[in-house]
Amino acid sequence: MSETITAGVIGGSGFTGGELLRIIDSHPVLTLDQATSRSYTGKSIGYVHPNLRHRDDRFIDPDDLSSVDILFTATPHGVSMKHIDEYVDVADTVVDLSADFRLSTEEQYNEWYDGHSAPDRLDQAVYALPEINRENLPQADLIAAGGCNATATIIGLYPLVKSDVITGSEQIVVDVKVGSSEGGAAESQASNHAERSGIVRPYAPTGHRHEAEIEEYLGVSVSFTAHAVDMIRGASATAHIFPEQPVTNSDLWRAYRDVYEDEPFVRMASGGGGVYRYPEPKVVAGSNYAEVGFEVDPGNKRLVVFSAIDNMMKGSAGQAVHAANIALGLDETAGLESTGFHPIGAP
Repeated sequence: MSETITAGVIGGSGFTGGELLRIIDSHPVLTLDQATSRSYTGKSIGYVHPNLRHRDDRFIDPDDLSSVDILFTATPHGVSMKHIDEYVDVADTVVDLSADFRLSTEEQYNEWYDGHSAPDRLDQAVYALPEINRENLPQADLIAAGGCNATATIIGLYPLVKSDVITGSEQIVVDVKVGSSEGGAAESQASNHAERSGIVRPYAPTGHRHEAEIEEYLGVSVSFTAHAVDMIRGASATAHIFPEQPVTNSDLWRAYRDVYEDEPFVRMASGGGGVYRYPEPKVVAGSNYAEVGFEVDPGNKRLVVFSAIDNMMKGSAGQAVHAANIALGLDETAGLESTGFHPIGAP
């Protein structure tokens, strides 16, 4: 690869597209060559994303793509699979942030989504989450970023699977609270401020599509529920696990340290001092960090695991760039070194 790597962003006017543009803006190697938007063709990037007003770039029509080294696709489900042949023709590496290539088989898409129009590409795709799939990312040419709810859940539970605390026969209940940005930039009645403000609203009590992703990459079954809550950024997962054998705090610390001690973007927060004793989306807002914590409930023979991410960073754009850095042979933290803010208002 050259010292400068050209990047394009499909769907650059959305929330996640804007995060990609923000990361690329400060990335030491990636340089933005083009960003697309059908709705804002010809408008400046700063017109849609005011934090990027210092840039002179303008959105182009998606039909006017030209060749780049890497292409990020921040599109609704169904778009990337329809245009994947075009995308791989114009870019050496494609990183898709939709759900189009996260699962391995056409049968899974028939069950959990509405089918797949490019099933021959599924075997080519590499799951983006470096904490569980780093060894498969170097030189990958089609990368599928994980879903934000799945990412929060997988990061919380993976060390327990890796250490055999979770063997697959336990009951695992996961409840995720997510911010409004998860719904994207498109307007809807549910995202209207008067309807969204102050809520704790279950929107997927059962059958959330991210269950398929969690079960595929962890190898265990989970009972999953999602709530929309009154925050903009963030996903907070609380998992209740009922292990078959007693587990101590020492067992858990060992399991999490063995897996995450050398991970650049995972921090432990488990019952320490101060106000933020457990993982909290507000603390990681705007960053690519994930926080993980836990407690043992011996009276109920239960483990409680907490994990928190910024859904648009670690749960989407940040994860995508992290995986891209590894695929391209770059420093994997490049462009992602910023920490969150404190104090901060509603994230």
